[in-house]
Amino acid sequence: MNVLIVVATPAEAEALHVPNARSVARVVVSGVGATAAALATWQALAAQPCDLVVSAGIAGAYPNSGLQAGDLAVSSRIVQADLGAQDGPHFLPLAQLNLSVFPDRSQGADFEVWSEAQRFAHAAGAACGPLLTLNTVTGTHARAEELTRLYPGALTEGMEGAGVAHAATLLGVPALEVRGVSNPVGPRDRHAWRIREALDAARHGLIVLLN
Repeated sequence: MNVLIVVATPAEAEALHVPNARSVARVVVSGVGATAAALATWQALAAQPCDLVVSAGIAGAYPNSGLQAGDLAVSSRIVQADLGAQDGPHFLPLAQLNLSVFPDRSQGADFEVWSEAQRFAHAAGAACGPLLTLNTVTGTHARAEELTRLYPGALTEGMEGAGVAHAATLLGVPALEVRGVSNPVGPRDRHAWRIREALDAARHGLIVLLN
């Protein structure tokens, strides 16, 4: 299998490198955010096709997910969770507005993932569920709770997954998101971050995937 792995930062690229894998893997550093990730994915796929595109890195876990720092999360679907409209105190996702990120579809901002995602998650000892993409990292308990109400079963939030999935979907390539958990979603507390544990979890997932 020929796999394209898209990460946000050079540090993630270095930490997630998997040498001597059975599958052919190419790592691209996109920069932070869904737009940067989409453009980098599109450019990489235009230069060289592949069988699977993976958005990989670290993420925060939602309070109701049951995930702790150092756990691994795999996408059952990828959602651009902050596209929509604020209606007073309520946020309306694209699906509720009858809008879509695709001009010819009415699916809001959800992206389907690789058909083998569930099997891979089981093999890697990972949780499998919806992974959310946001342009701004959540910083309050109230917002974290609102997102889990809007997207039941959501496991984590990151900043690039939906961009990677969007570009891959348009080019007809399966996509997947693999995230190691570094912290709980909520008030920003850098002392609670466990970056190394999160990167180790994500790297474990890639080792399983590529071998």
